[in-house]
Amino acid sequence: MATTSPNKLSLFPLLSLLCFISIFLLLSLSKRASLSSPTTHRSATVFPPKSDGSLSPLSATCDFSDGSWIYDPNPRSTRYTSNCKEIFKGWNCIRNNKTNGLEISKWRWKPKDCDLPSFDPLKFLQTHRNTNIGFVGDSLNRNMFVSLFCMLKSVTGEVKKWRPAGADRGFTFLQYNLTIAYHRTNLLARYGRWSANVNGGELESLGFKEGYRVDVDIPDSSWEKASSFHDILILNTGHWWWAPSKFDPLKSPMLFFEGSRPILPPIPPASGLDRVLNNMVNFVEKTKRPGGIIFFRTQSPRHFEGGDWDQGGTCQRLQPLLPGQVEELFSVRNNGTNLEVRLVNQHIFNSLKSRSAFHVLDITRMSEYRADAHPATAGGKNHDDCMHWCLPGITDTWNDLFVATLHTIKA
Repeated sequence: MATTSPNKLSLFPLLSLLCFISIFLLLSLSKRASLSSPTTHRSATVFPPKSDGSLSPLSATCDFSDGSWIYDPNPRSTRYTSNCKEIFKGWNCIRNNKTNGLEISKWRWKPKDCDLPSFDPLKFLQTHRNTNIGFVGDSLNRNMFVSLFCMLKSVTGEVKKWRPAGADRGFTFLQYNLTIAYHRTNLLARYGRWSANVNGGELESLGFKEGYRVDVDIPDSSWEKASSFHDILILNTGHWWWAPSKFDPLKSPMLFFEGSRPILPPIPPASGLDRVLNNMVNFVEKTKRPGGIIFFRTQSPRHFEGGDWDQGGTCQRLQPLLPGQVEELFSVRNNGTNLEVRLVNQHIFNSLKSRSAFHVLDITRMSEYRADAHPATAGGKNHDDCMHWCLPGITDTWNDLFVATLHTIKA
């Protein structure tokens, strides 16, 4: 009768265990793969940089939106100076002698699991020859547009100023035939003053006498041709939707129209925002250029403390906030002055859930820390400017994120 050797018996449990572990790992990887294919691209999640600063598709990914600010007293180089003529006077914190104007750019965003490299403006011009890039949105998108212009202008002097496709401002870098433009629009949708008709009407019968008509299905004329002209588009909206000083809910409310008729019963601004986002996203998807790349930038935070801008609110901090201070200032649960930043983002994410053509440029978290980076009293207004950003400043980092994300999309 044959017998089994002791050595073979001792190997059996080990082989069984190895087989079990292999099957478990395969199942885990399969499950992970099935959960990692969202239809809307969160462009803050990109591949980590190699040692030379370039990006390559490795097995692990990096969430650029999750990190912290690191102080670097000796930054490697000045990306551009306060002499850049496109910087709006109120944003030029160095020239306006803001106390920490020179310190703002010494803070570097460090994602948790990788680095966010400063993009090379000359390489960007060379890589994106014959390309049109459009910024569509409110003055915070102009903040980002000016930052990109100043960085590109620092490496080439051959620039032509013009306003393509209805833009408010635009420049072409002639040697590379690369155009960047800014299209100002507060709500994305068309809007204007509305007054009651003496002959009456549907809104008049409800007691409305004046307000602002917002056509949720018609893009603002300033950018209606932008999506068919630009190869790359960065959109935003948000600040004007929670602005009672501009759209007083009693004296001058937002009155929403669709198909040239008022939406009845009247809807609140939050519902109007949803309709505008859905319609404008549809419009861009239908009119974008073949191969066009579309970004939607998340909301830029304000940092008013002690009240809103018209209630004596200020932003006098000289260093970034700590995580606990961020939550205190922006948590929706606290119902604070600046809560609109996360409310707007909820609407943006919901509207882009099933939109495969859009990439989300998530700048919110990194910006929430930077209460120190606004013009404040150096903005030249009769109140602290705690909404826009100093230049040079944090929007330079937004553009680093934009360029890094663009690289991964085109890779």
